[in-house]
Amino acid sequence: MKDNKNKFNYNRIDKIKILNDNGIDPYPSECNNKKNNLEIKNSFNYIQHGDVVNKKVEIFGRIMRIRDMGKAMFLDVQDGYSKIQIYANKSIMQDYNLFKSIIDISDIVSILGVPFRTKTNEFSILVNTWRILTKSLLPLPEKWHGLRDIETRYRKRHLDLIMNSNVKHLFIKRSILINALRSKLIELGFIEVETPILQSIAGGANAKPFITHHNSLNEDLFLRISPELFLKRVIIGGIDKIFEIGKSFRNEGIDKTHNPEFTMLEIYQAYANYKDMMNLAEILIKTAAKAVNSNVNLVFREACMFDLIKQYTGVYLLPYIENKQELLKQISHLNLNISSNMTNKKLLEKIFDEKILPNLQSPFFITDYPAIYSPLAKKKQTNLKLAERFEIYINKLEIGNAYSELNDPIVQKTNFTEQVNNKSYSEDQIISSYDNDFISALEQGLPPTGGLGIGIDRLIMVLTETESIKDVILFPTLKSE
Repeated sequence: MKDNKNKFNYNRIDKIKILNDNGIDPYPSECNNKKNNLEIKNSFNYIQHGDVVNKKVEIFGRIMRIRDMGKAMFLDVQDGYSKIQIYANKSIMQDYNLFKSIIDISDIVSILGVPFRTKTNEFSILVNTWRILTKSLLPLPEKWHGLRDIETRYRKRHLDLIMNSNVKHLFIKRSILINALRSKLIELGFIEVETPILQSIAGGANAKPFITHHNSLNEDLFLRISPELFLKRVIIGGIDKIFEIGKSFRNEGIDKTHNPEFTMLEIYQAYANYKDMMNLAEILIKTAAKAVNSNVNLVFREACMFDLIKQYTGVYLLPYIENKQELLKQISHLNLNISSNMTNKKLLEKIFDEKILPNLQSPFFITDYPAIYSPLAKKKQTNLKLAERFEIYINKLEIGNAYSELNDPIVQKTNFTEQVNNKSYSEDQIISSYDNDFISALEQGLPPTGGLGIGIDRLIMVLTETESIKDVILFPTLKSE
């Protein structure tokens, strides 16, 4: 037990014995919570200063503060909705001494009493009886100093939620936003579906997957990097408007905008193209913004990627994207921090991130990406070097990707073969084969289809003006302590 002295407050363990000796269960199961604290407060808005209502109410919650005045105590009791002050007085409570001796900050209690307002107009409950619902063995961190450390907040999110109401409200907004997106899509006639997270082939995006092993099958499997290839099979099967909200996984870096486990909204619509997806994306983003009362500017502009590059660098790079030496020559004056082993794709991303992205003051649909780096998208008939594709940027952060889906099985098979054989697509991707089942499904016939993917975590970031993706994921990926 010696090693645990810093973890447990043994004074609190002694109090559990006192409760047991008095026939009180410190962890009872009976609890009849009919109204939350906010509902109770709102139902007594009519009480005036100094008034006491002759009507008993019961509140539930965690004790957040105790002010001991000897023969009386003020305590703050907080549930998931609101805080209520309670007033315990020795002249009224028969078991006041027991209450005072065993109650600690962070205990969860039930309080039965009558409502009143203090002279300072604070709604309060005068305690008649009480019950301990959960005896806490650990104190809460100090309000203003205990949870300033970012790492502690992420590792002990339960404490972060208890101590920081703004954090709790952020995750409530996250839920509201997701429900708003789901409701709007259902309203528009889309069907929600589910596809596998464990996949035999990692496909649908350029990314490095997580690998696991299935013992019974004796096969390696991958956590999905995208649900795309399965969702397209559903479209082929005849459900014309579908969406999925779920986790995807990429075995890559962690920073302010990347977490290895993230939530995606993927949408596919038959008889549509990337322009239709652009309209849908704007509807959904504005729906989400309204749901969380966001003040972020959502007046979108549309611009071609290579036109923007020319505008801010003076060079039109499209003719050079397949010739690395020529590409390096054209960008030599830009003073970029680049390495010799960078692929053409990475070089293009570097130019965009350093020379274009800082200038995107408005929300943008960036269109016309190189077809060679978009193996699942249709090419533009007016320029076969470009794909019918766009990415969504808000506050200089990419939050979505969309294109007219390639539905020619012969071209798709060729693209997959090149992707397997040509490392210039992505130097960190693990691709040893492509999905023959998907090609077979394409051969059955995929109607003209538009696809749209929106990163839920990033969308919440931009609409709530949050700086780090870790702040909008309840339990972000962290290095083990």
